[in-house]
Amino acid sequence: MTNMTFLPDDGVFLGRARSPAVPHPLVVTVRDGTVFDITSSAAPTVRDICEVADPAGHVRSAKGKPIGSLDDIAANSFADGRDPAKPYLLSPVDLQAVKASGVTFVVSLLERVIEEQARGSAEKADAIRADIAGLIGHDLSKLKPGSPEAMEIKAKLIARGAWSQYLEVGIGPDAEIFTKCQPMASVGFGADVGLHPVSTWNNPEPEIAMIAASSGRIVGATIGNDVNLRDVEGRSALLLGKAKDNNASASLGPFIRLFDDTFSIDDVKRAVVRLKVAGEDGFSLEGASSMAEISRSPEELIAAAMGPHHQYPDGLALYLGTMFVPSKDRGEKGKGFTHKVGDIVTISSEKFGALVNRVRLSPDCPHWTYGASHLMRDLAKADLI
Repeated sequence: MTNMTFLPDDGVFLGRARSPAVPHPLVVTVRDGTVFDITSSAAPTVRDICEVADPAGHVRSAKGKPIGSLDDIAANSFADGRDPAKPYLLSPVDLQAVKASGVTFVVSLLERVIEEQARGSAEKADAIRADIAGLIGHDLSKLKPGSPEAMEIKAKLIARGAWSQYLEVGIGPDAEIFTKCQPMASVGFGADVGLHPVSTWNNPEPEIAMIAASSGRIVGATIGNDVNLRDVEGRSALLLGKAKDNNASASLGPFIRLFDDTFSIDDVKRAVVRLKVAGEDGFSLEGASSMAEISRSPEELIAAAMGPHHQYPDGLALYLGTMFVPSKDRGEKGKGFTHKVGDIVTISSEKFGALVNRVRLSPDCPHWTYGASHLMRDLAKADLI
C-alpha cells in the first residue's frame, strides 16, 4: 500500500491531523515536506481559517511547530497498522457542512437513469445502456442543463418511457444538492471507507470538492470519494440517504489547496481526476473524469447550495459530482463493477495530490465518535477558544 500523497511542490495546503501530544485535532499545513501544526487561538479550526479575508496568506504566514515529515505521517495514516502514538492525517474539513452534487455530468445522468430502469439490477444495466445510447445518438458532453437542446433530448427519453427524476436534475434548470455526511464525520487520507452491508452493487465516485466560506466565497478545493451504493439508490431515489450517508462513506483529502497566485477556480475547471481500484483478488480498474465536461460550473453549484435561500455559518464542502461510473465486469460477464472488501481506492489529480483509502463494510470501520461538541470542549480545555 502506497504511503505517498503526491502533493505538488507549489501551493498552499491546509489540513488536519491527530497527534498524541494533544487531545484536540491539529490544524496543519505542509512546508518543504514537513507537516506543521498551525493551530492558534486566532484560528483554532479549519473553518476559522476559511473565514479570514485571505486564507492562503494566513496559512503561509502562520507560525507553526513541525510534527513530522509528510511521508511519515501519511504512512501512519493508513488505518491498517496505524500507530496511535504517532501523528496521522484526518479529513481536512471540520465544522463545515458536507454536501454533494448529483448527476452533474451527463454520463452519470445516463447511468442514474439506467440504475432506475434496472431497478438496482447490475445484470440488466448493459442492455439498457445500449438501448438509451442508441436512442439519443448524440454527444452529450457539452449539453447545457435547461437549454432548448436539453429539453429536446429529455422529450426523446420521455417518449421512450425512460423519463426519470434524474433527468430533472441532470438536464433541467435545478441542480441536485444533498447531504453527504454531518460535519466532523468525513474521513481522510489512509482511512477506511465504508459500504453499507446490504449493498451488492456499489462503486467509488472520484470527485473534486469545493470549500466555501459562510459568505459563499470559494476559498479552495480538495479531492474526495463520494462512495455510492448503486443498487440502493437504484431501487428508489428516496433511499438516497441510505445510499450515500453511512459510517466512513465520505472521504476527503489529503489537504485543501487554497486559492492563491498558483491555484485558482480555473485550475479546478481544467482538472482531470483519476481513479485506480486495486483488489486483493488481483482485479484492477482505472479511469478518469475531466472537469471540462461538467454540465454546471463550480460557482453555479455553490450558488445552488448556499445563498439568501440557505445559509451555512460554518461554511461548506461541496462534492461536484463525477462522470466516471465503472462498468467493467468484475467476475461474471455482464454484471459490471462492484467493490470487494479490501479494495484500495486511489483518487488523484495533478494540483491536489492523491487520496488513498481501503474499502470495508461500514460497521467494521472505526465508528464516528468525535463530533463538534467534543472538538469545542477540547479546544476550550486547551485555551484555544
